[in-house]
Amino acid sequence: MKDITEILKTKSSLPLAKKTVLNVSFTSNTFKDSILSILKPYDISIEQFNVLRILRGKNGEPSNLKDIQDRMISKMSNTTRLVDKLILKSLVERFICENNRRKVDIYITKEGLKLLDILDPIIQEKENELTNNLSNEELETLNVLLTKLRG
Repeated sequence: MKDITEILKTKSSLPLAKKTVLNVSFTSNTFKDSILSILKPYDISIEQFNVLRILRGKNGEPSNLKDIQDRMISKMSNTTRLVDKLILKSLVERFICENNRRKVDIYITKEGLKLLDILDPIIQEKENELTNNLSNEELETLNVLLTKLRG
C-alpha cells in the first residue's frame, strides 16, 4: 500500500495535520468514485441514491424537502433538483397536500424500491471490498476517530 505522500508524488515532508486531511480527502474521493462507477449504468448519482434510501427509510410515510436535506450526507446538494430528476425517472412521486397547499409530500415509487433492491447487494459488496483491508476492530476504531475528527 502506498503512503499518501507517494500517491501525491511529493518529495517534501508534510505536516501531520495536512497529511491527515489529504489522506481522508483522497480516501473519500476513492470511495465516491467506486460507488459512482456502480451507479453510473443505472443513470443515478450518489446524491440521488442517497435520496432514494432516505425515502425508503420512511416506510411508506411521506417526506418533505427539508427532512430529506437534513438527512443528506452532502449538505451542499440541491434537494429540489435531485427530487425533480428522480421524478422524471419515475423513481419518486411528489404530491401537494390538499389541506395545506404549501406542504409537499414526497414518496419513493415501486420502481425506486426495485432499483434499490438491485443496487443494495452490489453496493454492500463494494463497501465490503473497500474496507476489507481492516479488521472489524479497526473499522470500529476508524469510525470513532472519524466521528471525533468532525468534532
